[in-house]
Amino acid sequence: MTGPKRDIVLVGGGHAHVHVLTALAKDPAPGVRVTLVTRDAATPYSGMLPGVIAGLYTTAQAHIDLVRLASATGTRLVLGEAIGLDRAARAILLDGQPPVSYDIASIDVGIAPSLRPIAGAAEHAIAVKPIGSFLDKFDRLLERCRNPDGPRRIAVIGGGAGGVELLLSVQSRLPRELRAAGLDPVALSFALVTDGDILIGHNERVRATFRRILAKRGIALHEHRRVAAVTETAIALQDGSAVPADAVLVTTDAAAPHWFRGTGLALDPGGFLAVGPTLQVTNDPDVFAAGDCAGMIETPRPKAGVYAVRAGPPLAANLRRRVLGEAVRPWRPQRSHLALISTGERYAVASRGAFKMEGAWLWRLKDWIDRRWVGAYQR
Repeated sequence: MTGPKRDIVLVGGGHAHVHVLTALAKDPAPGVRVTLVTRDAATPYSGMLPGVIAGLYTTAQAHIDLVRLASATGTRLVLGEAIGLDRAARAILLDGQPPVSYDIASIDVGIAPSLRPIAGAAEHAIAVKPIGSFLDKFDRLLERCRNPDGPRRIAVIGGGAGGVELLLSVQSRLPRELRAAGLDPVALSFALVTDGDILIGHNERVRATFRRILAKRGIALHEHRRVAAVTETAIALQDGSAVPADAVLVTTDAAAPHWFRGTGLALDPGGFLAVGPTLQVTNDPDVFAAGDCAGMIETPRPKAGVYAVRAGPPLAANLRRRVLGEAVRPWRPQRSHLALISTGERYAVASRGAFKMEGAWLWRLKDWIDRRWVGAYQR
């Protein structure tokens, strides 16, 4: 029996790649082997992260088991961390393991933490990205909070949807944790710090709704306040004031994986892989990229999970076309999407353009959408 003629190698188990695994298994390309290279045996779904933090989902409910998915789809699995790409040899370089050869490669590895721009953050703050490692850090924070002398003043830096959802979820969860440990949650305080308005990119009605929710929940909101440094006991602001904090979570922009710089692949100004409408890196037609690690040059979009999810079908189709020598097709992501922003409880706010609506039924809709998507890959 002859071996495979061509190798598609997927680097990273992000949202787009979990769909690619399933799509290529349903419609396999003849003579082609699919390999998944991933550092993590399970991948979290970002849309359910606030629910995990709030205690509304278990960690298992919000994760996709990549080992099981690879087995179910007949994908060769290599558990290892990519550290480079040798384009001349057409090989993925791994940390402490032999390289993996490819004919067509696709990269969906997410983003790396970026705490360097804030003095003291690397020592005294917790980066939310990447999500997989953040959940372990959050569990350790919960453990510290359960101690009588544990952190009580919690702050989040970053006023986007991710930061707002995270803080509301933490604020919902921690009082329950302290009561369960026999402690009084009265000393808990929460603050959100952002250098502009909260929820930039959403309409003013949505911003006003969340300002109201934060105020009702007793969360201090510091808008238009630029962070200078993070210390062991506070967030120092550039105007000379400070926000007291025993634990600081950072949701501001993360960075591209550092190994991208050594690949010779085209990068956007932020250091992310520069891709065109076909999801091919602009200077190498045999390397594709999707998700947060990619920057779409012609149609830039925010680094949001919804775009990674929607990139899955066109990415799978173009990988198949490329490996079979067919013409790839462009994909244009929609300009806006319906965002369902949770409040840390079973309640959500819908936002799209000038549209805004809120209610418990929207959380139930979000819950149905999220469970349905994750369930499709939890083999």
